[in-house]
Amino acid sequence: MSIGRMDLNLLKVFDAVYEDRNLVLAGRRLNLSQSAVSHALARLRELVGDELFLRTRKGMLPTGRATEMAPTLRDSLRRIEATLGIEPFSAEKSDRRFVIAANDHVTEVIVAALSQRLREAAPGVDLVIRPSTRLDLAEQIDIGRIDLAIGIFAQVPPRFNARTLMTQGEVILMRKGHPASRRKLTLQDCAKYPLVTISVGGEEEGAVDGFILERGLARQSEMFDRHALQEALHNIGQTPRLRVTVPHSLAIPALLRESDMLSIVPTSLARALTRAGDLLRRHPPYQAGASTTTAVWHRRNDHDAGHAWLRGMVASVSHSPAADVQQKKPMNSPL
Repeated sequence: MSIGRMDLNLLKVFDAVYEDRNLVLAGRRLNLSQSAVSHALARLRELVGDELFLRTRKGMLPTGRATEMAPTLRDSLRRIEATLGIEPFSAEKSDRRFVIAANDHVTEVIVAALSQRLREAAPGVDLVIRPSTRLDLAEQIDIGRIDLAIGIFAQVPPRFNARTLMTQGEVILMRKGHPASRRKLTLQDCAKYPLVTISVGGEEEGAVDGFILERGLARQSEMFDRHALQEALHNIGQTPRLRVTVPHSLAIPALLRESDMLSIVPTSLARALTRAGDLLRRHPPYQAGASTTTAVWHRRNDHDAGHAWLRGMVASVSHSPAADVQQKKPMNSPL
């Protein structure tokens, strides 16, 4: 195929259909009719010698060739646009849609604040939040269906970039009126009272040492320092009882309100869950490690002005509760 026969607009049509998996939605994005999108795809199919997309009940399914082409083509388009300044980014005027992968904890403490900031700074910008717990997270970033993933990552492959958002410790939650609420929390309490823990993927889903590894991206599967807890209790001849394990952190209040269970959660989440006043938070009676929340994106978006703006906005609404990491108060004192 000669490059002289290629119309770059065909690549923009391919890009839109690949992301939306729908001819009508792709047409709206490009201000084209459905028939114009279909005609453009037909021309591209002829040039490439592949069907590229197959019609299914769930939308336009990309072929293996399309899946192979997509990352490089999308990267090339972004570079061309950035080089020529074809689409300068203006937050105030933009109607761009950004897709962020986040769990409910991150949505509560970061995305909610981001949404409020966008209301004033970029009223036309839309956010789509997809679960960061999905097993193909790295693949979704690779093919461009996720712009930014926010979470705790032990390993980030070279094709991705990362930015630190906040570093925090963990605390223990209990209901107001809990038997241990009026005295110092002890290790014996952590053994006596069953625990509610958060796990977004276990060994059955490929988790190793609390992290899921997929395409070189290792992300946290458990939202507490299991090893620190087990070691501390082992030293006094006790073991923790993980009575309830949930995939969603916002289920914790309902589980604690009517029970004597405890829950170990990140500090920022604890602050959010105790706002209503029916839950209390305490430092753990052992030395737990700190965790760092980062934003991860594909390197092809490094020079995308809109993407860079989004990364800056996410960083600006994030915070690092350093005092909680340093634990200036006694570990088992009220917060």
